[in-house]
Amino acid sequence: MQRHKTREVRVGKLLIGGSNPIRVQSLTTTKTSNIEATKNEIKSMLDAGCEIVRVAVFDRSDAEALGAVKTYLGDVPLVSDIHFNFKFALTAIEQGVDKVRLNPGNISGLAGEFGKEGQERVRVVAEAAKKKGLSMRVGVNSGSVEKDLIEKHGYPKPECMVESALRHCEWLERCGFRDIIVSIKSTNTQWMIESYRRWAAASDIPTHLGVTEAGLPGYGEIKSAIGIGSLLCDGIGDTIRVSLTGEKAIEVRAAYDILKATGVRVLAPELIACPECGRIAIDLKKIVNEVKERIKDVKAPLKISILGCAVNGPGEAAEADIGIAGERGQGILFKKGVLVRRVKEAEMVDELEKEVRAMAAEMQAKGLSSDIAIAHHTKT
Repeated sequence: MQRHKTREVRVGKLLIGGSNPIRVQSLTTTKTSNIEATKNEIKSMLDAGCEIVRVAVFDRSDAEALGAVKTYLGDVPLVSDIHFNFKFALTAIEQGVDKVRLNPGNISGLAGEFGKEGQERVRVVAEAAKKKGLSMRVGVNSGSVEKDLIEKHGYPKPECMVESALRHCEWLERCGFRDIIVSIKSTNTQWMIESYRRWAAASDIPTHLGVTEAGLPGYGEIKSAIGIGSLLCDGIGDTIRVSLTGEKAIEVRAAYDILKATGVRVLAPELIACPECGRIAIDLKKIVNEVKERIKDVKAPLKISILGCAVNGPGEAAEADIGIAGERGQGILFKKGVLVRRVKEAEMVDELEKEVRAMAAEMQAKGLSSDIAIAHHTKT
């Protein structure tokens, strides 16, 4: 796939857009002014691999707590989520955040409009952000699009949301501010996909992808995977968030799974296993679970295939970096498509772990681990 070419925007010490890695972010659920609770939730997000942390700014106490949150985060970028009151954005900038997220549909002063008053408020925020070298996200949601655009297009359909985003980005650029990232989210997955495709055809401004209010884990992850994954396969997207109800670490892990499944950013092994059928010749579920547990610390973009029988197994296992196809009481071990040896079923987990760790070490020695390995994984 060819990635949609976007401009680079700095968020803290990270570069977003261009050919840079697609980053994973999440949003805290705590009241930000409850600093200890916020720190605890952020820790769970960071432990899961969150790379950009966004916090809600509901009132002045939240805005004034941002400095303490940023101190806790250190080099991890902090984004302040601003609605309604532009003055909170100014406080957030003073507190040292790395990016400000504004919702153009409700920041303007008069609900659902973007007249001179709203333009002036956004200009003031843009000037303060530019002075500090910060970026801004124009966050358009289907639930808060300007009234005149709804009257023009009807209920906030894709063309309505895209025009809203274009309007606000054009105003920021007229104010001399170009360090912009855009999100155009909807709970309607099809509208979300169409909106981002329209945006990519119209602009080089980087995008943050997400299906807003996707719901509980399970269905919400599937809904997000369809929306975000479709766009990633189109080459669209520079940061992503899976918006789930509940524990934020689940959001982060789901985001990495989407990146892995689309092949655009693979930081850990991909474990491929067959769905089992009457031809199964080994205790596949037990073996897969044991391998998953054994290699959970491995950080390398390897494809590991564990297949249960000798019908399609050998061919499919050979497509992976390392694979094993089951026979009765044993397995055929493949490495880069070449049959290596046969191993007893009782030895399969040990042999796979040994081979995986050796291959991961070899990739690391060649500089193919972490983000550098994206291109390698796509080619294999």
